[in-house]
Order: sequence, then C-alpha cells, then structure tokens
Amino acid sequence: MRGQLMAALVLFEVIVVAIFAVIVVHQQRRELNQRLQRRLENQAYLAASMGTMALEDNHAEELQRVVQSVAQAPSVSAAQITDLAGRTQASTDPNMLGKLALSNREKSFLRELTQPVIFTASPAGWEAVAPIREHGQLRDLAWIYPNEHQDHEDLRSLLRITGLWAVFVLVGCTGIAAVLTQSITRQLGLLTRASRGLVQDAEDTAAFPLPVKSATEAADLTVAFNRMVAAMQEQRAGLNETLALLDSMLANAPIGFAFFDRKYRFVRVNQFLADMNGYAFALHLGRGVGGILPPAAAARLEHNIEYVFTAGEPVRNLELAWEAEPGRWRSWLAHLYPVRTDPESTRWVGAILVDTTEQKRSEEALRRTEKLAAAGRLAASVAHEINNPLEAITNLLYLVRQEHLSPSAARFADLAAQEVTRVSEITQQTLRFYRQSTLPAPANIRELLDSVLTLHIGRIGAAQVELIRQYEEDLPLFCFAGELRQLFANLVTNALDAMTPGGGRLLVRARTVEQRGVPGVRVSVADTGVGISSDAKLHIFEPFFTTKEATGTGLGLWVSEQIIRKHRGTVRVRSRSIGSSTGTVFSVFFPATGLQEEAAEAEANQEEKAMR
Repeated sequence: MRGQLMAALVLFEVIVVAIFAVIVVHQQRRELNQRLQRRLENQAYLAASMGTMALEDNHAEELQRVVQSVAQAPSVSAAQITDLAGRTQASTDPNMLGKLALSNREKSFLRELTQPVIFTASPAGWEAVAPIREHGQLRDLAWIYPNEHQDHEDLRSLLRITGLWAVFVLVGCTGIAAVLTQSITRQLGLLTRASRGLVQDAEDTAAFPLPVKSATEAADLTVAFNRMVAAMQEQRAGLNETLALLDSMLANAPIGFAFFDRKYRFVRVNQFLADMNGYAFALHLGRGVGGILPPAAAARLEHNIEYVFTAGEPVRNLELAWEAEPGRWRSWLAHLYPVRTDPESTRWVGAILVDTTEQKRSEEALRRTEKLAAAGRLAASVAHEINNPLEAITNLLYLVRQEHLSPSAARFADLAAQEVTRVSEITQQTLRFYRQSTLPAPANIRELLDSVLTLHIGRIGAAQVELIRQYEEDLPLFCFAGELRQLFANLVTNALDAMTPGGGRLLVRARTVEQRGVPGVRVSVADTGVGISSDAKLHIFEPFFTTKEATGTGLGLWVSEQIIRKHRGTVRVRSRSIGSSTGTVFSVFFPATGLQEEAAEAEANQEEKAMR
C-alpha cells in the first residue's frame, strides 16, 4: 500500500510539473515572439524611414549605410533592401548585391504596402518587410531578419530553473509522503499480520485486541476489527453451546432423527433411530433408505423425500407400515422438512421418525374392546326387544289352541305374524350392524340412522322419550357404513342415558351443508338430558374418561372421535348442565369427498401390486 501511494504521488507530481513546464514555456515563448515581432516592426519601420529619407534626398548610395546601421541592433541578424522586382539594392551580405534573393513567400509581398508586415518566411523564423517610398511612390522594400539567439538562451534558462524547481518539489513531496504513508500503513500492517494469523487459525485470537497507535481512519478500522473479533468469539461460544445442545438432543431424544441427501442416503442419524432400526449407528451413514427399510416402506419414504427436495415444502404425518414378521406389523410416523444452506435450494431433507407400532396396537385393542362393549349392549337391547314379541306369540298360540280357527283366532294369528316380522326386522338390523367392509363404499346416511334408531326404539318408548327425525330425502356419503353405525349408536345411547329415567326429547337431524366452502353431510344428535359440565367437556374424547361411573367404559366417545377423524370429519359439542334448559348437542360434519381420495389411492396401490 505504501509503494502504491508513493508511486501514485510521484506520478501525480511528474504530471503536474510537466503540465506546469509546458504552460510556462508556452507562455514564455509567446511573450518572446510578441517582443520579437515588436522589435522587427520597429527595426523595419526605422529602416524604411531612413531609406525613404535617403531616396528623397537623392542619396541612393546611403541605402547600404542604412542596412549596416540597422544590422548593428542586437535583435537583428541581417537586413537588405530590394526593389519591387526583388533585386537586392543593399544588403549586409555583399555577395547578394544585384541578385534576386527572395523566396516565393517573400515575393508575395512585392505589392502595395502601407505599413511594416511581420510574417514567417520559413519554418526557421520570423521576417519583417516595410515599404520605402519616394515622394509618396513605392520604390523599394526593406527586409529585416531577427537574431533569436538571446531569446533561445532565455528560454533554456527558464527550462533549467523549472527543472530544478520540479526536482526540488518532487524530492520534498516524496519525502513528506513517505513519512505520512509510514505512519498510516504502520497500523494497517499490524492489522494485516493479525488478520493473516486469524485466517490460518480461526481459534488463535491471542494477538487481539490489537494496540491502537494513532488517531487515523486506520486506527478506527483497527478498533472496529477488535470489536468484530470479540463479537466472533462470543458468537463462536454461543454456537458451540448450541451445537452441544443439539448434539445432546439428537443423542438423547426419545424419537428418531435422520438427514438424507439427494440420493436418499443417510447423512446423519441419532442413536435412538439406530436402536429403532436394529442396525448399528455406523451402518446407517452413507447407506440408502432401501438398505434399512423394507421395499414398500422405503419406496414411499423415497418418494416423499424427492417431493421435499423438489417442492421445498415439508411433509407431515407420513405413515409408514410394513410386515416385520408374518402377522406382526410395524408402523412409523414420519415428518419430513427441507434443510437449506441458502434460501434458493434444499441441501438435505431432515426427518423426525416416531415408532407408532405399540400405539397402533393399543388403538386397535381399544377399538376392538369398544366394539365388543357396543355389541354387548346391542345384544342386550335386541334380547330385550325380542322378549315382547315372543311373549305375544306365546299368548296367541295359546289362544289358537283354545279356539277352533274362529275369526278371532285368525286375527290372533295375524298378530302373531306381525310380531314375528318385527323379530325378523330386528335380527336383520343387528346383522347389518356387524357387517363391515374393508374399503369405504357409498351409503345412505338416512338408512344408517334409521337402522340404529330401530335397534333403540324399544328403549326410547320405555323411557318415554319423544323421538324427532329430520332427514333430507337423499343423503349419500362415501364411508365405512359399519363404523358410522357404531358412531351413531354411541351418540344415541349417550343421549338416552342422559335422559333416563325422566324422559325427554331426542332430535336426530341430517342434511347436506357446506362448511368453509366444502360440501358434505352434517348429522346432529340433540337431547334434553342433564348436560355435560364445562370441566368434563374438556376430557370427553379422552380414553377411559367417563361420567357414568361403574356403567361406562370411557371408550365410546374416544372411539367415536377416531371414526370421525378417519372420515376426515369434524365434531362440535354444545351442552348446558345448569338451569331449567339443559341438554347436549353433538354435531358431526362429514366432507363429501373425505375418503374418495384414500379409496382411489388404495385402488391404485392394489393395481400396482397386481401389475408386479
């Protein structure tokens, strides 16, 4: 930096001195030329005047003396007088007398002149010509040639002085600049050496803070650099603590963490995930997903990893399931997210993996338990309903045996047939309740509700409950019909339990609606029972929570919520448990296309498996 400053300063000084010298020389030369022209004019005028006087006095022989007299001036090198034809009449050079010694340029002035004229006769120098008249008539021309030796000497002297001055200025400025640059660059040199040491070893900050030895901008830069290094040390310390926390979290978190590159290879995993897989920690690194997971689960995970790389968006709640052993399934819940080193591209894909195998097994066990409990309640209800028709049949058969097919006996026989029909209808509804398909299918919500209410019609009548049905004519829905029967049975049973034994009003409503722009079916079950307290309403969908004490299992509404969620639906609960107007309303919304996409995906998977 010091060399550049010195070189720049010297170059600037040379340019300035050169420009100054050119200006001075040009100005001096112009002044010398002006003085030369004035002297030539004067000498030419003097020679012309003296020549004119000699001719008017008829002393033509005096012209030679006039020339010699004029030539004695220091500024004149030569002089001559010619006639209008250009022939020399008098000259400082005797050899030129009587000769034509004028150039073409000079001959152009053989004309009518009224005053002296200065012109350049040749590239060598200036020349003056003046008219010599006799009694007003132009007779001869006086030619004066300057002596420029003294002018040139003056100009060279000026150049020498300018050169000496330039050398003095250059040396002086350079010396001053050297001292100043030394003071400036000393601080910068110290900063440069310390910076190089920091680049070689970022942890070596022993040289900092740097001493500040001046009050210049370089000193300000050093102070700023000291602050930056101190901030870097604080940030590095904070970063090391953060990395330690992250490493501790990755190592000890009770969930699996993994990072994948674009070839679906494991870049990093934590020990918990290695334990989940049953593979050593080192076997994961650099290994593809297909080398750890079964083909079907690996293919689905790779597909979603590619989606995160391409779209740059996270994938949440990705379920992975595979058969680890015959009859023994494993399931994982994965959350994938992009890891970016710059805002434009995704460097890796991170994954949070949770082993949900035991949770799935517990949910399935609870679901089966609830189904058994519901089946038991329904079986008891059916048994209760069958008792009355059987008793009627028994009495009618007794009357038939007492009579000999009289008209009344025939009437009793008709009544017996009607009761048998009731038994058959209840049996059919019970069988339909247990019938469950493996895939969703179109169903009519109105028929499902009627089938559930038919099973409870006896209890509704015995409890003196007023049943109000408000259905639309056609309510199609793509669903699992058996699970919806179970859901509706749970809601109706809870409503009847809330109104027993005092009676009340049960409203079952179903209609097509739109919720947030999504078309679907809303089913509402409302009762005028005792209601649900605010504290209990916060926990009604939790497993094993019940307000029925010994008669409840606490699984009904929990299973019901699972069924609603499975159908992509939502549920709202409104209840009053204080005052004269008590009751509860369960409102369930099922989107019209909730399970169609899932069914289409399952069908596509089945077709893909068939093609394989």
